[in-house]
Amino acid sequence: MITGSSSLLEFWSARRAEAPELPAAVPAAWAFGATPTQADKLLELVLRGIKTATSSSMWDYDAAGEAPPEVGELSVVLDGTGEPRAIIETTSLQIVPFHQVDAEHARAEGEGDRTLGYWRAAHERYWREHSENPRGFEPDMPVLCERFRLLWPEATAAD
Repeated sequence: MITGSSSLLEFWSARRAEAPELPAAVPAAWAFGATPTQADKLLELVLRGIKTATSSSMWDYDAAGEAPPEVGELSVVLDGTGEPRAIIETTSLQIVPFHQVDAEHARAEGEGDRTLGYWRAAHERYWREHSENPRGFEPDMPVLCERFRLLWPEATAAD
């Protein structure tokens, strides 16, 4: 996984200078996907206002010993080189079995042709290849469907 660079503190300080209502504590910083290429591609969708959702395996949170996000939580999104590029806020969370993720959520993720079929194929492949837990993928695995809004910068132009 890509982690934040030394410029994270400078990034957060600059954002707080622009918006003093942001908390003093630097939020978690992470990149979408499992590779630098995925991170850049998915970040671009966020910056264009196309990607407003993501999904995670609850099994991966358990395996990594990490707490899942909470509604209202801020995150700094990193690019493929680990540089901070955006701030998002989690707006809703829902845990559903993989096979019950719906077309509306798939569309909000903004990937591929934005269909549920594409989402299922891409995410099954992703969890088979990059899962952090020994169970990998199962059709009924618990998936955390997260919606978020882009706080900084403003989206450029959604398709």
